[in-house]
Amino acid sequence: MDLDPLIDDLGTRIIVCCGAGGVGKTTTAAALGVRAAERGRRVVVLTIDPARRLAQSMGIDSLDNTPRKVDGIKGSDGGELHAMMLDMKRTFDEIVESHAEPDRARAILENPFYQSLSAGFAGTQEYMAMEKLGQLRARDEWDLIVVDTPPSRSALDFLDAPKRLGSFLDGKFIKLLMAPAKVGGRAGMKFLNVGMSMMTGTLGKLLGGQFLKDVQTFVAAMDTMFGGFRTRADATYKLLQAPGTAFLVVATPERDALREAAYFVERLAAEGMPLAGLVLNRVHGSGAARLSAERARAAAENLDEGRIVDQGGGKTDRSGSPATAHEQSDLATAAAAHPVPEAAPTAEPAQETDVSDVDDVEADDVDDADVRHLTAGLLRLHAERMRVLAREQRTRDRFTALHPEVAVTEVAALPGDVHDLAGLRAIGDRLTAGR
Repeated sequence: MDLDPLIDDLGTRIIVCCGAGGVGKTTTAAALGVRAAERGRRVVVLTIDPARRLAQSMGIDSLDNTPRKVDGIKGSDGGELHAMMLDMKRTFDEIVESHAEPDRARAILENPFYQSLSAGFAGTQEYMAMEKLGQLRARDEWDLIVVDTPPSRSALDFLDAPKRLGSFLDGKFIKLLMAPAKVGGRAGMKFLNVGMSMMTGTLGKLLGGQFLKDVQTFVAAMDTMFGGFRTRADATYKLLQAPGTAFLVVATPERDALREAAYFVERLAAEGMPLAGLVLNRVHGSGAARLSAERARAAAENLDEGRIVDQGGGKTDRSGSPATAHEQSDLATAAAAHPVPEAAPTAEPAQETDVSDVDDVEADDVDDADVRHLTAGLLRLHAERMRVLAREQRTRDRFTALHPEVAVTEVAALPGDVHDLAGLRAIGDRLTAGR
């Protein structure tokens, strides 16, 4: 998958980075935003990650519900980058304030049931992410919106939750609670008592009478707004299906993450949503791949047992055959790939040794033993790295066999965390290089 043509295409207006939690969606979204801005796009990145890593990597003290411009972007042709972090409750408050009269809005905002709903009702975060996406797209201030989907148990929650919340707010239960307010007066109370006596009695015991009263007050105040929730959710859902939107499924080369990615790919296809491809994050590699794990382990065992000595000029092999030129090169590469720790200083100064007490021991012999020990350790590290590479390859092959139509780009694992724009640029380079 080549991502540069995707972000350069002015017809691409929304990129949604989705996938299971902990696979690098936030970093991927931020890196794409930086790269697109520096290639001339006016970009806003919407993150739902509460860890605030995006703000730190972009040199911003904090992010909130208002897009903030990122300094240090080397954009061309007017390219700019803005970033924001979804404030779920504030977004809900803004909806209420913009769609209700001031007195009614104040009554809703002060209602205890609304405060609980807006702060943590299941699906609220995903619904508000969709609301905010719709608001950003309607403003037409940016020509590319990059969305980092909410961290959740399942990547599918991003698509399912808005419909669930919309159904709840516009469902039969809410309409039944709304009926007394619509009828009004004693007739309304009579309707409530007759039609809901058993249900409210049971719920009252479980949840408390005050809770039901708060719900009914909330429903009465929100009466004129319920249809709007469903309408906006449907509109944003259609926006995700429209040309100009591209989904990137992000995963790591691990079995659970790729299983979740496969489910999401299938769901996107079923919903008719445009999939750009799979970003396979944190892929491991080795510059000495020709040296197999089996040979590396065997060489380490031989070194530990003293069956292999320096094969340089003037020395002979005690056991086995000389390494080939390729294997010697790969051994050197494997050693260079793993840092060797310095020897720790001893607590006591070394005592002098009387040479007469040592029988035919030379300094070179001690050095050779140290080198053999360190080399054996490096060979074992290389063998473990090759085992990881083989497992990741098998996992990738299973996904590719199931979904051969999905384009894939691989992002090599970095030795540390991304914490600045330079790190995001490095991720962007790996994203677009694809290897």
